[in-house]
Amino acid sequence: MEKEKVLEIFEKLEVINKGHFLLSSGKHSDTYLQCAKIFQYPNYSEIFSRELAEKFKGYRIDVVIGPAIGGIILAYEVARQIGVRALFAEREDNVMKLRRGFEISKGERVLVVEDVVTTGGSVKEVIELVRSLGGEVIGVGTIVDRSDGKIDFGVPFESIVKLQIKTYEKEECPLCKEGIPLVKPGSRKL
Repeated sequence: MEKEKVLEIFEKLEVINKGHFLLSSGKHSDTYLQCAKIFQYPNYSEIFSRELAEKFKGYRIDVVIGPAIGGIILAYEVARQIGVRALFAEREDNVMKLRRGFEISKGERVLVVEDVVTTGGSVKEVIELVRSLGGEVIGVGTIVDRSDGKIDFGVPFESIVKLQIKTYEKEECPLCKEGIPLVKPGSRKL
């Protein structure tokens, strides 16, 4: 999918928000991507998930997993497109775990998906979880890569769109210095 088409859909669905945001990575930004707005529309969920699934065509995948909350619907829909199981990992005592009877068997080939990747923190936690359970992570997929090419997961990393959006450490944030109120829209520590 062309970047212009992705941005057109994002604009239509009001995915891109401007302000002063605390990202789940702990960084600050003047832009927040609320990809949950995509998932309220099954047709857009299917379009983006199919696009992501296509990027891993030819890989043998047994399971697709995503971190809660942003990766739940994406994992399900990508798994549906591929025809495999979907799982999600969630935090318990601030540690990513499989709950609800979910399991990964030793040797299962796992695709990790997330809606937006900035620092890759949640994805790295899920990768560690999968490996600790004996699964083999074969790739990482995301709708939006806003990492600016700074992340190496050690496996193929594919995105539908790459966006260069500035992020700041709290101490260096010009929005903080201007006194603009900070908003925490993400799901971490819910």
